[in-house]
Amino acid sequence: MRPVVVACLGGITAFQVSLAAGAPFGVLAYGGLHEGVLPPSLRVASALATLLWGAATVAVASGRPRAPERQRLLFTGLTAVAGVGALVNLASPSLPERLLWVPVTATLAVTAWHEARSLPRRFTA
Repeated sequence: MRPVVVACLGGITAFQVSLAAGAPFGVLAYGGLHEGVLPPSLRVASALATLLWGAATVAVASGRPRAPERQRLLFTGLTAVAGVGALVNLASPSLPERLLWVPVTATLAVTAWHEARSLPRRFTA
């Protein structure tokens, strides 16, 4: 499941990079309200999102953090963010955005949840 998580995160990161760089994919993001290139404020938002999604991609791909309890926290956080993202994308007025991002974010949420549940738990007495 971890390769699926990395693929989803990498795809989201690459998409955010392209938006920040001025790719004309506005109909696929931020509710699809901006056809073509996003306005500067949303391009900045995509640049910031690139940093966060990119950091998550690197962390998961590299197996960081090493401690299982911290990995569980990372995957639980990804589950929550991706789950909210799936719901937000489902509510988007943009059909192309819904068709692209609902499956990606839902897949990320489910696979990150599976990863979080598969990590060994530390029990203390």
